[in-house]
Amino acid sequence: MKRDQFIASLITLATGPLIAFTEIQDNISQTTMDKGFKINAGEGRIHGHIQLKGVNANILDVKISGNDTRGELAIFEQTSLSPGKGTPLHMHFAQDEIFYVLEGSYYFQIGDEKHKLTTGDSIFLPRNVPHAWTQVSEKGKMSVVLQPAGKLENFSKIFADNEMKVVGPPLVIE
Repeated sequence: MKRDQFIASLITLATGPLIAFTEIQDNISQTTMDKGFKINAGEGRIHGHIQLKGVNANILDVKISGNDTRGELAIFEQTSLSPGKGTPLHMHFAQDEIFYVLEGSYYFQIGDEKHKLTTGDSIFLPRNVPHAWTQVSEKGKMSVVLQPAGKLENFSKIFADNEMKVVGPPLVIE
């Protein structure tokens, strides 16, 4: 199996649990988008806690769905439970990402630049620029903002079908 196929297979395994939630998300009514709503601490809207499997065992809570904002914005909270693990080097074709570290520390790469982030730090990852991150601390938590929302929360197929492209291996902490 070639490296790209192997990485794509890992990503597919990591995101498989989200497939079941796509139909629920597609059925959000128009009235939901025209009203405000509250999401309690420690909860995810629509999907509940999503336990990722594969490249990491993190928990993803969709706080604001792209369906809530007519595709303009999505906000996730990620509880990181996988020290030394993160994402492969990848890029999004149509979304910018912003990460805000709520707890712990992470190592990020944007293009050729590498940055260590700790609680309170933010990082902007522009569309079409390769990036990756790795969890440094034992536990961590980040808020992740995607603008526009795109298809990232669906994770129903391999990266390319969700407006992303894997362009390298996971980031190694230096």
